Amino acid sequence: MHRHGYKGRKFGRETDQRRALIKGLAESLVRDESIKTTLPKAKELVPYIEKLITKAKKGDLHSRRQVISGLQTIESAHKLVDDLAPKMGGRTSGHVRIEKLENRRGDNAEIAKVTFVDDLKEAPVAKPVKKAEAKTEAKPVVAKKAAVKKPAVKKAAAAKETK
Repeated sequence: MHRHGYKGRKFGRETDQRRALIKGLAESLVRDESIKTTLPKAKELVPYIEKLITKAKKGDLHSRRQVISGLQTIESAHKLVDDLAPKMGGRTSGHVRIEKLENRRGDNAEIAKVTFVDDLKEAPVAKPVKKAEAKTEAKPVVAKKAAVKKPAVKKAAAAKETK
């Protein structure tokens, strides 16, 4: 029997347990911004969290609700949508990195560290304003008042008085 068309790893779990595992890993990654897990679990987590980040970057109500359903707690979903996703606006994909670590001592399992590629601790920095632009913005434009001329009205009134 061949393995064509079988997508994903089973991890020796039932479907609902497997979904809960991935959901919990995504939750921990959003909350702690870095987790250590086994390499196969990390490889399954990356596409799942990438899709959630893409939805969080969109930021509308429907996307926010989809992110809430993809994570275990509402607080972490709001953190992803409001805090983390705006800081990742510069990239379209590849938000998460897997770094291989040493093997676990007990069972020799490959351990990996999953982190966000962008440094999320720093606040987003606004672009500095150039000096030339700052000088032009600093000078307010003063409009000159135009003199109101009504000579035709005065001449007509003066012509009536003389008659």
